[in-house]
Amino acid sequence: MCELLGMSANVPTDICFSFSGLMQRGGVTGPHKDGWGIVFYNGKGYREFRDQNPSASSQVARLVKQYPIKSDIVISHIRQANSGKICLENTHPFSRELWGRHWSFAHNGQIKSVKKRPLQHFQPVGSTDSEYAFCWMLDQIKQRFPKAPRNGKLLFRTIYELSQSLNELGVFNMLMTDSKYLYAYCATHLAWITRKAPFGEASLKDTELKVDFVNETSPKDIVTVISTRPLTDNEQWNEMKMGELSIFQGGKVAARFT
Repeated sequence: MCELLGMSANVPTDICFSFSGLMQRGGVTGPHKDGWGIVFYNGKGYREFRDQNPSASSQVARLVKQYPIKSDIVISHIRQANSGKICLENTHPFSRELWGRHWSFAHNGQIKSVKKRPLQHFQPVGSTDSEYAFCWMLDQIKQRFPKAPRNGKLLFRTIYELSQSLNELGVFNMLMTDSKYLYAYCATHLAWITRKAPFGEASLKDTELKVDFVNETSPKDIVTVISTRPLTDNEQWNEMKMGELSIFQGGKVAARFT
């Protein structure tokens, strides 16, 4: 199984600390050594890094770990291949344009029979069931909403229903963003933590690294980190329920469906 990492913040924030823990699971503390990727959003703009090599030994991952890219939303993924060969086009996250926004998606689990569902507007580049599922979701969203809906709750409900439908085909742990919201759907394992004032010290599980967020933040900062498994050993994480969709904006929970 792969592992996911996401971040939603109310001010541009770097994810160097959390990514330092995740990358170790890509070949050192975990078996997820079949590639990795990460996308950073700042408003409507985004930048992307992907590598088919293990994150624990990737020179590109070391760059991301050391370079504090300030972002509002981040999605990252480390891969343990079970569908599709190990290659760059099969590494997550996957990205597409809809309504003039960059959407990005990463998935953990297997949903092989999803390829029986027809596609119309979006087509996969690689051979994974994950990318196919992403294209199918965007197809369904575009068919229901040719233009971006003014009522965000209608879109939230649709994404929840589509996630439920895909989860019925296997295991569908998912992070997705439309550059405005970060969507997190839990089939088996996802956990999140919100850091805000008063800030304290955090210690990573997967490598000897600590940070005192008092020295790294301002009192107004709100940052939520989502991960397949908790990344720190001295903080209280919130475990998501099976079948739950949580939607984050600006570091806060905007909506939740169970």
